Amino acid sequence: MFLFRRSTARVTPAQARQRTADGDAVLLDVREQVEWKAGHAPGAVHVPLSLLVTGMALPAAAEGRPLVVICRSGHRSQRAARLLTERRVEAVDVKGGMNAWASAGLQVVDDRGSSGRIA
Repeated sequence: MFLFRRSTARVTPAQARQRTADGDAVLLDVREQVEWKAGHAPGAVHVPLSLLVTGMALPAAAEGRPLVVICRSGHRSQRAARLLTERRVEAVDVKGGMNAWASAGLQVVDDRGSSGRIA
């Protein structure tokens, strides 16, 4: 008998931006603090994957909301989306992560709100 992992849905950066800009979902960045500070999507909520795996609760801004999960390249966000789905949270991840987000010409800001970079 073969066991298959349930995969979570994936969205493009443009789809992620549309879902979060409409207020339908919250963009959840699961990168580590130093990566977040260097550059993230405006309006994103930050919870490192390292804390999510310990069972940390979601911040109030993300509680009970559909989540679009993002990291640098899409690997950690896939893991986080699977973890959240197992917790019965509606979650999809962004293909290509923040690298793809920035390549698509979408805004990246640092922790002061200035133009950021992907670390």
